[in-house]
Amino acid sequence: MKLYQMADAVRYPRMTTAELRETFLLEELFRPGAIDLAYVDLDRTVIGSAVPTISPLTLETTSELRAEYFCERRELGVLNVGGKGSVVVDGKTFALDKLDCLYVARGSKEVTFASESEGAPAAFYLLSYPAHAVHPTAMVKFADLEPVKLGAIETCNKRSIYKAIHAGGLKSCQLVMGFTLLEAGSNWNTMPPHVHMRRSEVYLYFDVDAAHRVMHMMGPKDETRHLVIADKQVAVSPGWSIHAGVGTSNYAFCWGMGGENQDYSDMDGIAIADLK
Repeated sequence: MKLYQMADAVRYPRMTTAELRETFLLEELFRPGAIDLAYVDLDRTVIGSAVPTISPLTLETTSELRAEYFCERRELGVLNVGGKGSVVVDGKTFALDKLDCLYVARGSKEVTFASESEGAPAAFYLLSYPAHAVHPTAMVKFADLEPVKLGAIETCNKRSIYKAIHAGGLKSCQLVMGFTLLEAGSNWNTMPPHVHMRRSEVYLYFDVDAAHRVMHMMGPKDETRHLVIADKQVAVSPGWSIHAGVGTSNYAFCWGMGGENQDYSDMDGIAIADLK
Protein backbone atom coordinates (compact mmCIF):
# COMPACT_ATOMS: atom_id res chain seq x y z
CA MET A 1 0.00 0.00 0.00
CA LYS A 2 1.48 3.33 -1.08
CA LEU A 3 1.29 6.25 1.37
CA TYR A 4 0.28 9.72 0.19
CA GLN A 5 0.89 12.66 2.53
CA MET A 6 -1.00 15.78 1.52
CA ALA A 7 0.62 19.18 1.17
CA ASP A 8 -1.09 22.18 2.78
CA ALA A 9 -2.08 25.43 1.11
CA VAL A 10 1.19 27.06 2.26
CA ARG A 11 3.55 24.52 0.66
CA TYR A 12 1.39 24.01 -2.42
CA PRO A 13 2.30 27.21 -4.41
CA ARG A 14 6.00 26.29 -4.40
CA MET A 15 5.51 22.76 -5.78
CA THR A 16 6.73 21.74 -9.23
CA THR A 17 4.55 19.85 -11.69
CA ALA A 18 6.28 16.60 -10.70
CA GLU A 19 5.70 17.29 -6.99
CA LEU A 20 2.04 18.11 -7.57
CA ARG A 21 1.54 14.87 -9.48
CA GLU A 22 3.40 12.82 -6.87
CA THR A 23 1.29 14.28 -4.06
CA PHE A 24 -2.22 14.68 -5.48
CA LEU A 25 -2.45 12.17 -8.35
CA LEU A 26 -2.75 8.37 -8.28
CA GLU A 27 -1.58 6.98 -11.62
CA GLU A 28 -0.93 3.27 -10.99
CA LEU A 29 -4.33 1.73 -10.29
CA PHE A 30 -6.35 -0.84 -12.27
CA ARG A 31 -3.61 -3.35 -13.02
CA PRO A 32 -5.13 -6.52 -14.54
CA GLY A 33 -5.14 -9.43 -12.12
CA ALA A 34 -4.35 -7.32 -9.06
CA ILE A 35 -5.71 -5.30 -6.17
CA ASP A 36 -3.94 -1.95 -5.71
CA LEU A 37 -4.40 0.23 -2.62
CA ALA A 38 -3.17 3.66 -1.52
CA TYR A 39 -3.47 5.27 1.92
CA VAL A 40 -4.02 9.04 1.99
CA ASP A 41 -3.40 10.67 5.38
CA LEU A 42 -6.15 13.21 4.63
CA ASP A 43 -9.26 11.86 6.41
CA ARG A 44 -7.47 8.47 6.49
CA THR A 45 -8.75 7.65 3.01
CA VAL A 46 -7.96 4.37 1.28
CA ILE A 47 -8.25 4.46 -2.51
CA GLY A 48 -7.90 1.35 -4.61
CA SER A 49 -8.86 -0.88 -7.49
CA ALA A 50 -9.50 -4.55 -8.16
CA VAL A 51 -9.32 -6.00 -11.69
CA PRO A 52 -9.90 -9.77 -11.49
CA THR A 53 -9.06 -11.71 -14.63
CA ILE A 54 -8.52 -15.48 -14.52
CA SER A 55 -9.04 -15.90 -10.79
CA PRO A 56 -11.03 -14.01 -8.14
CA LEU A 57 -9.20 -11.50 -5.95
CA THR A 58 -9.66 -11.22 -2.18
CA LEU A 59 -9.29 -7.91 -0.36
CA GLU A 60 -6.65 -8.40 2.32
CA THR A 61 -5.73 -6.22 5.26
CA THR A 62 -2.37 -4.46 5.28
CA SER A 63 0.13 -3.68 8.00
CA GLU A 64 -0.64 0.04 7.64
CA LEU A 65 -4.22 -0.49 8.86
CA ARG A 66 -3.24 -2.49 11.98
CA ALA A 67 -6.49 -4.40 11.52
CA GLU A 68 -7.34 -8.10 11.53
CA TYR A 69 -9.25 -7.67 8.26
CA PHE A 70 -9.74 -4.72 5.91
CA CYS A 71 -13.25 -3.69 7.00
CA GLU A 72 -12.69 -4.28 10.71
CA ARG A 73 -13.00 -0.53 11.37
CA ARG A 74 -13.78 0.69 7.84
CA GLU A 75 -16.63 1.03 5.37
CA LEU A 76 -16.05 0.52 1.66
CA GLY A 77 -17.62 1.83 -1.53
CA VAL A 78 -17.25 -0.16 -4.77
CA LEU A 79 -18.09 1.14 -8.25
CA ASN A 80 -17.69 -1.08 -11.31
CA VAL A 81 -16.28 0.90 -14.26
CA GLY A 82 -15.51 -2.14 -16.42
CA GLY A 83 -17.13 -5.36 -17.63
CA LYS A 84 -19.61 -7.57 -15.80
CA GLY A 85 -18.43 -8.88 -12.45
CA SER A 86 -19.41 -9.81 -8.93
CA VAL A 87 -18.42 -9.06 -5.36
CA VAL A 88 -18.87 -11.67 -2.62
CA VAL A 89 -19.18 -10.21 0.90
CA ASP A 90 -19.11 -12.80 3.69
CA GLY A 91 -20.69 -15.40 1.41
CA LYS A 92 -23.33 -13.17 -0.22
CA THR A 93 -22.88 -12.48 -3.94
CA PHE A 94 -23.63 -9.13 -5.57
CA ALA A 95 -23.60 -9.05 -9.39
CA LEU A 96 -22.31 -5.67 -10.61
CA ASP A 97 -22.62 -4.46 -14.17
CA LYS A 98 -20.88 -1.29 -15.27
CA LEU A 99 -21.87 1.70 -13.07
CA ASP A 100 -23.50 -0.45 -10.40
CA CYS A 101 -22.39 0.55 -6.89
CA LEU A 102 -21.96 -1.51 -3.73
CA TYR A 103 -21.63 -0.39 -0.10
CA VAL A 104 -19.71 -2.81 2.13
CA ALA A 105 -20.39 -2.55 5.85
CA ARG A 106 -17.89 -2.15 8.64
CA GLY A 107 -17.23 -5.59 10.13
CA SER A 108 -17.41 -7.45 6.80
CA LYS A 109 -14.64 -10.03 7.08
CA GLU A 110 -14.22 -11.37 3.55
CA VAL A 111 -14.60 -9.38 0.33
CA THR A 112 -13.81 -11.11 -2.98
CA PHE A 113 -13.96 -9.74 -6.53
CA ALA A 114 -14.54 -11.73 -9.74
CA SER A 115 -15.10 -11.05 -13.44
CA GLU A 116 -17.64 -12.77 -15.64
CA SER A 117 -15.27 -12.70 -18.64
CA GLU A 118 -11.49 -12.74 -18.69
CA GLY A 119 -11.55 -10.91 -22.01
CA ALA A 120 -13.72 -8.07 -20.66
CA PRO A 121 -12.90 -7.98 -16.95
CA ALA A 122 -14.68 -5.96 -14.33
CA ALA A 123 -12.79 -2.92 -13.04
CA PHE A 124 -13.79 -2.22 -9.45
CA TYR A 125 -12.96 1.18 -8.00
CA LEU A 126 -12.58 1.12 -4.22
CA LEU A 127 -12.98 4.01 -1.77
CA SER A 128 -12.86 3.51 2.00
CA TYR A 129 -13.05 5.60 5.17
CA PRO A 130 -13.04 4.77 8.88
CA ALA A 131 -16.53 4.04 10.24
CA HIS A 132 -17.89 4.32 13.77
CA ALA A 133 -21.20 2.49 13.15
CA VAL A 134 -22.50 -0.41 11.08
CA HIS A 135 -24.83 0.09 8.11
CA PRO A 136 -26.05 -2.84 5.99
CA THR A 137 -24.08 -4.04 2.99
CA ALA A 138 -26.24 -3.14 -0.01
CA MET A 139 -26.08 -2.55 -3.75
CA VAL A 140 -27.76 -0.09 -6.09
CA LYS A 141 -28.08 -0.72 -9.83
CA PHE A 142 -27.31 2.03 -12.31
CA ALA A 143 -30.80 1.64 -13.77
CA ASP A 144 -32.34 2.44 -10.38
CA LEU A 145 -30.45 5.70 -9.84
CA GLU A 146 -32.31 8.91 -10.58
CA PRO A 147 -30.04 11.39 -12.38
CA VAL A 148 -29.81 15.08 -11.56
CA LYS A 149 -29.52 16.99 -14.84
CA LEU A 150 -27.26 20.05 -14.79
CA GLY A 151 -25.49 22.38 -17.21
CA ALA A 152 -26.14 23.25 -20.82
CA ILE A 153 -24.69 22.72 -24.28
CA GLU A 154 -24.03 26.46 -24.50
CA THR A 155 -21.65 26.30 -21.52
CA CYS A 156 -20.15 22.92 -22.55
CA ASN A 157 -21.16 21.24 -19.27
CA LYS A 158 -24.40 19.32 -19.86
CA ARG A 159 -24.15 16.40 -17.46
CA SER A 160 -26.03 13.89 -15.33
CA ILE A 161 -25.14 13.40 -11.65
CA TYR A 162 -25.89 10.04 -10.03
CA LYS A 163 -25.82 9.82 -6.21
CA ALA A 164 -25.30 6.26 -4.95
CA ILE A 165 -23.98 6.28 -1.36
CA HIS A 166 -25.50 9.27 0.45
CA ALA A 167 -28.05 10.23 3.07
CA GLY A 168 -30.95 9.62 0.68
CA GLY A 169 -29.57 6.42 -0.86
CA LEU A 170 -27.28 3.65 0.35
CA LYS A 171 -26.64 4.46 4.03
CA SER A 172 -23.11 4.93 5.36
CA CYS A 173 -21.15 6.45 8.20
CA GLN A 174 -19.23 9.19 6.41
CA LEU A 175 -18.66 7.93 2.86
CA VAL A 176 -20.53 9.81 0.11
CA MET A 177 -20.08 8.44 -3.40
CA GLY A 178 -21.53 8.80 -6.87
CA PHE A 179 -20.57 9.62 -10.43
CA THR A 180 -21.15 12.14 -13.20
CA LEU A 181 -21.58 11.45 -16.91
CA LEU A 182 -20.94 14.23 -19.42
CA GLU A 183 -22.88 14.32 -22.66
CA ALA A 184 -21.23 14.41 -26.08
CA GLY A 185 -20.11 17.96 -26.84
CA SER A 186 -19.69 18.82 -23.14
CA ASN A 187 -16.36 18.72 -21.33
CA TRP A 188 -16.54 20.95 -18.21
CA ASN A 189 -17.32 19.39 -14.84
CA THR A 190 -18.15 21.16 -11.55
CA MET A 191 -18.01 24.64 -13.02
CA PRO A 192 -18.44 27.09 -11.31
CA PRO A 193 -16.14 25.39 -8.78
CA HIS A 194 -16.46 25.15 -5.03
CA VAL A 195 -14.59 24.10 -1.91
CA HIS A 196 -15.80 22.39 1.27
CA MET A 197 -13.47 22.52 4.25
CA ARG A 198 -15.59 19.97 6.11
CA ARG A 199 -14.85 17.19 3.61
CA SER A 200 -12.05 16.11 1.33
CA GLU A 201 -12.96 14.77 -2.10
CA VAL A 202 -11.53 12.18 -4.46
CA TYR A 203 -12.09 12.12 -8.24
CA LEU A 204 -11.67 9.01 -10.40
CA TYR A 205 -11.73 9.95 -14.08
CA PHE A 206 -12.83 7.11 -16.37
CA ASP A 207 -14.10 6.50 -19.90
CA VAL A 208 -11.37 8.89 -21.06
CA ASP A 209 -10.30 7.85 -24.57
CA ALA A 210 -6.63 6.90 -24.85
CA ALA A 211 -5.95 9.84 -27.17
CA HIS A 212 -7.59 12.35 -24.81
CA ARG A 213 -6.90 13.88 -21.40
CA VAL A 214 -8.67 15.80 -18.63
CA MET A 215 -7.19 19.02 -17.22
CA HIS A 216 -8.06 18.81 -13.53
CA MET A 217 -8.02 22.21 -11.84
CA MET A 218 -7.00 22.51 -8.19
CA GLY A 219 -5.75 24.92 -5.53
CA PRO A 220 -7.17 27.98 -3.76
CA LYS A 221 -9.29 30.22 -5.98
CA ASP A 222 -6.47 32.75 -6.37
CA GLU A 223 -3.62 30.22 -6.81
CA THR A 224 -4.89 27.60 -9.26
CA ARG A 225 -2.85 24.84 -10.87
CA HIS A 226 -3.79 21.86 -13.00
CA LEU A 227 -3.04 18.16 -13.38
CA VAL A 228 -3.16 16.43 -16.77
CA ILE A 229 -5.05 13.20 -16.15
CA ALA A 230 -5.52 10.06 -18.25
CA ASP A 231 -8.12 7.29 -18.07
CA LYS A 232 -8.66 5.63 -14.67
CA GLN A 233 -6.44 8.01 -12.73
CA VAL A 234 -7.42 9.61 -9.42
CA ALA A 235 -7.04 13.18 -8.14
CA VAL A 236 -7.18 13.88 -4.39
CA SER A 237 -8.69 17.21 -3.41
CA PRO A 238 -8.16 18.69 0.10
CA GLY A 239 -10.88 20.86 1.59
CA TRP A 240 -9.03 24.07 0.72
CA SER A 241 -8.73 23.19 -2.97
CA ILE A 242 -11.19 23.66 -5.79
CA HIS A 243 -11.87 20.60 -7.93
CA ALA A 244 -13.04 21.12 -11.47
CA GLY A 245 -11.95 19.86 -14.82
CA VAL A 246 -12.19 20.14 -18.57
CA GLY A 247 -11.47 17.37 -21.06
CA THR A 248 -10.44 17.25 -24.67
CA SER A 249 -13.59 15.15 -25.13
CA ASN A 250 -16.49 14.10 -22.92
CA TYR A 251 -15.74 11.58 -20.14
CA ALA A 252 -17.04 10.35 -16.78
CA PHE A 253 -15.83 10.67 -13.21
CA CYS A 254 -16.61 9.13 -9.85
CA TRP A 255 -16.67 11.55 -6.92
CA GLY A 256 -16.28 10.39 -3.35
CA MET A 257 -16.08 12.28 -0.07
CA GLY A 258 -15.44 11.70 3.61
CA GLY A 259 -15.14 14.02 6.57
CA GLU A 260 -17.33 16.10 8.83
CA ASN A 261 -20.78 15.48 7.34
CA GLN A 262 -22.73 13.84 4.52
CA ASP A 263 -24.63 16.89 3.27
CA TYR A 264 -24.03 16.82 -0.49
CA SER A 265 -24.97 20.51 -0.83
CA ASP A 266 -22.55 21.63 1.92
CA MET A 267 -20.12 23.58 -0.24
CA ASP A 268 -18.81 27.10 -0.63
CA GLY A 269 -19.28 28.26 -4.19
CA ILE A 270 -16.70 30.34 -6.03
CA ALA A 271 -17.51 32.75 -8.84
CA ILE A 272 -15.68 32.08 -12.09
CA ALA A 273 -14.61 35.74 -12.17
CA ASP A 274 -12.73 35.22 -8.87
CA LEU A 275 -10.48 32.46 -10.24
CA LYS A 276 -6.84 33.30 -10.85
